Amino acid sequence: MPENEERTDGFSAEERAAMKERAAELRAEGKKGAKKADGLQQVLDRIAQLPPEDRALAERVHLAVTKAAPDLTPKTWYGMPAYTNADGKIVVFFQDAAKFKYRYATLGFQDAANLDDGDLWPVAYALRTWNDEVEKKVIELIRAAVS
Repeated sequence: MPENEERTDGFSAEERAAMKERAAELRAEGKKGAKKADGLQQVLDRIAQLPPEDRALAERVHLAVTKAAPDLTPKTWYGMPAYTNADGKIVVFFQDAAKFKYRYATLGFQDAANLDDGDLWPVAYALRTWNDEVEKKVIELIRAAVS
């Protein structure tokens, strides 16, 4: 994809199939895996309910999180897609713009994220479009958050 081109096409058929396969694998692991699979399904269902602009961003965030931090577990948190660490604490979340009628979606980090930088650091980022530069920055933030 050309640099700075906005992605708005959502999950591909291959991506959707891979997510369904992963949910089936988790359910096959037993009770703990089934809980993770349910969380994944809740996140995917919530993303599917979003308005088109928010949905496209949430889909890209979901893919970035699963790529950069595959050990994080998806779940919904206050109706938002979120991702938890092994202790069940929220590390990163996506808040759609429509939720509070904002002009931008938000990529946010909770205190379980390792983003500390002195006495002041950002824990939320406005997200209006998705392009290669945004994807690179989001992946860097997620990797730092779980380091």
